[in-house]
This record gives sequence, C-alpha cells and structure tokens, in this order.
Amino acid sequence: MADWSAEQYLKFEDERTRPARDLLAQIPRLEARQIADIGCGPGNSTELLARRWPQAKIIGIDTSADMLRQARERLPDATFIEANVAHWVPPAGTDILFANAIFQWVPDHLTQFKRLAEGLPEGGVLAVQMPDNLDQPSHALMRQVAQLPQFRKQLAHAAEARAALPHPSVYYDALRPLGRALDIWHTVYHHALDDAAAIVEWVKGTGLRPFLDPLDFPERKEFLEAYTARVAEAYPPRIDGKVLLRFPRFFIVLTR
Repeated sequence: MADWSAEQYLKFEDERTRPARDLLAQIPRLEARQIADIGCGPGNSTELLARRWPQAKIIGIDTSADMLRQARERLPDATFIEANVAHWVPPAGTDILFANAIFQWVPDHLTQFKRLAEGLPEGGVLAVQMPDNLDQPSHALMRQVAQLPQFRKQLAHAAEARAALPHPSVYYDALRPLGRALDIWHTVYHHALDDAAAIVEWVKGTGLRPFLDPLDFPERKEFLEAYTARVAEAYPPRIDGKVLLRFPRFFIVLTR
C-alpha cells in the first residue's frame, strides 16, 4: 500500500485516541523505565505514554515515514524509528510494549504477541488494542463494492490486507501461560459523526486504503461514490442529524 497519511488519520484524532486512553488506564501502576509504542502513528498515543511516565525513555516505531514525521514534530524528546514490528526486537529492559490499532494489520500477530511477551522482564506489560469491526457495515460495504464488475479484477485481493480476529479464547489460551495476569475485553464505541461522508473520511485513513490504493483516480472516484451511497443507507441520520458509527475494539493487557 501507499504510505499512510498523518493528516487524514488525525481528522478524527479525539475518537482515535480514546481507545489508547482506555487501554492505558488498565495498565497496572509501575515505575516504567523504558517504553515502546508499537505502531506509534503520528504520536497521539506516544504523547499519552510520555505524560504518564515523564521520566521514562520512550521509543516509537512505525512503517510510515509521514506518520513518523508528524510524531517527531509532536514529541521532539522521544525517539522514533522506521521499523516493522514483525522483524523488530525491543531494546533490553523495555518495561511496557504498547500497541494501539496496529496488530490487526500484522499477519500471524498472535505469534508476535508471544515473542514480544517472552522478552519482557518480570512485571513488564504487553498492552494491545485492535479494531474488531470487519463485520460492521463500514467494512462489509467495502467488500461489496469491490465485487462490482468494474472493480473485481483490481480489488481481488484487497480484503486480504486484514483478517478477522480470532475468538478471545484463542488469545487467552495462548497468552495466559506467559504472564501472572491477563485481562482481555471488548469495548463497543458509538461515535457520533456529522454524516455518512464523515464515516467515509474516517475509513479513508485506515480500512479503505487497500481498496483505494490499487485504483487510478477516476476509478477511485467511482468507487467512493458507490461506497458513500451504500454507507448513507446503512447509517441513517439520528434525531440531531448525526450518524452513529458503531466501532467494536478488542483489548489485551498481559503482565509478566
């Protein structure tokens, strides 16, 4: 895929940062010396970590040059590097591995969780949040439009960019032996957005990217028109004219 756009992502910064705040709130109180923000994006989650542990050394990793540029501007005292978590090894002594909305894009991420958790010191924490919304209309409609005859060939593999999450029990059985405590839960957010077009703008920064990137400009325009029309039907206006974007997310906090 093309590089991520920090500008597009940050159009809904408050809503995107809320799950990171909720995840952070469940990390046990400890004196962290070194923290890694995996998939740090534009630094919105890294900033939360820096506020809670101002004395800690914080490193953010991401694969997006544009996201890292924004993160460095936001937090000049933190360290940000371009790296793929599938091949990245945390620095020795890292107390907290924090990952907000990144591992849903990582193939076989459960294997990565086990690898990362096994490298934590006693009392260290792996904290993860992942969207669990592939069955929601916002994403089901992407796949529906991709099956239209004019898009079917170009987008034959678009839906493969992200797989559905396993059942929570799979994570529990795999991770429970690796720590003294494991907390897993779902939260369903209902984001009040201005209209259906706002939902489209939201997913353009994330889930819609594998469907738009393979298309040329006229095809993208046609895809977005067909998709937006379907989104407008699936998300009718509420009493105040806004629409409600239902957004389930899955959380894991493992303490070694």
